[in-house]
Amino acid sequence: MIDKELMEILACPKCKSEVRLDEAAQRIICVSPSCGLRYPIRDGIPVMLIDEAEKPAGC
Repeated sequence: MIDKELMEILACPKCKSEVRLDEAAQRIICVSPSCGLRYPIRDGIPVMLIDEAEKPAGC
């Protein structure tokens, strides 16, 4: 789905932390516990816009 090399260079646009791929949910998730934004993947393209991201549960 998302190229491994692309995942290595992507970072959360809000906090600049690393991100991980959640293939089952079709999203990219910030690994920072203080941020944790979840960015959607649409038509195989990561939408790395803060306004499009979902906040983690409990925030």
